[in-house]
Amino acid sequence: MIGFQPYETFQLLIETGGVDRTNTLLCAACDAFARRGRPTSAEMEQFAALAQRLFPAAAPAARAKAAATLGRSEDLSPELEQLVVRHLGDDLPDFLVSAPKLSEGTMLKVISSNDVTLGAALARRADLSNGVLGRLFQMNSRKVYRAIATNTAIVPRGPYLSALARSAQMDHQVAWSLAAREDFDAALLAPAFFDLGETDRVKVINAFSQRETPAAPIKRTLEQLSVATGELTRALMKLFSENRRPEVTKLLHQITGLDEVRCGQIAHDTSGAALFVVLRAFGCDAQDGLKVLIHATSHDEDRSKALAQFSKLFETVSVDATAFLMSAWRGEVNLLDMTKPEYKPFEIERRRIPPPQTRERNPVVDQAIEALARIGARAS
Repeated sequence: MIGFQPYETFQLLIETGGVDRTNTLLCAACDAFARRGRPTSAEMEQFAALAQRLFPAAAPAARAKAAATLGRSEDLSPELEQLVVRHLGDDLPDFLVSAPKLSEGTMLKVISSNDVTLGAALARRADLSNGVLGRLFQMNSRKVYRAIATNTAIVPRGPYLSALARSAQMDHQVAWSLAAREDFDAALLAPAFFDLGETDRVKVINAFSQRETPAAPIKRTLEQLSVATGELTRALMKLFSENRRPEVTKLLHQITGLDEVRCGQIAHDTSGAALFVVLRAFGCDAQDGLKVLIHATSHDEDRSKALAQFSKLFETVSVDATAFLMSAWRGEVNLLDMTKPEYKPFEIERRRIPPPQTRERNPVVDQAIEALARIGARAS
């Protein structure tokens, strides 16, 4: 059998040779099996019977070493997989991630132990069945959800999409991982907006471009406020230019109805992304909005590129969409409504838009961006 003496001889050596010889036999047999090519069904059956006899009789260190060796084989039966899982010890998480193949039965048995470290290791595999994936989500573990969020082999859809979106609201690491994925609708990260970095905040806003949104509860509040856009932008420009952000916080609290903590985050967001949402929700266009953003954003680098980006967002993101985004910050809407067909991105319309370098430029906006960037450079 696999280059060794007959099976009966092995049995005799196990019974008469003691633990030391059993350790040697176990390690040698597992090494020979791992090195051998695909075994026949008879050889697989014979080796499985031998391994099941040797593993319990060997010392713990030998069992772990033999399990690690056996785990390198690409031709493990479910019975051999479970021997590896049972005896591998501290290296088990690495095995669960890197094993070339694992049967569904072995995966489900690992999950049934409710060990979140092992569950998170399995969640990184690219060959998960729907049954295994469903059981992983049921573990309701932060570690498991973080692993799933980074696994691009898992396509977020249906209840899995809902579970990941809810997890992102509670765990910033899940939100970061999902924001980095091209196959995840960034609009669903709106509640986690303030946990994201500058680039990802803009990505969330951009996910609302050219897109219908459900009715936002805050919209009526914004419509009822007698705040003139011109007066609002002038007041914000003055406060930001004098770096009076605590007063900006109070002003935003008065006109938006958002709590002071959230308004403080908006006032101190030097990327300008959060402030853009508020300005656009009040109906500001690029001409007025950019004047405020240049005073509110950081001047540590050339901001003309960022201002050009916001200029485009003023054109493509509607007032209703930003009002919906603000309602998401208040927890007043169900973000999963955005997965309904009527609220999905207009992919066809987007493809018809010429690339940026061929689109007709607005000279007025370009001149304003250049002028505002010069103002920012002088202010720094």
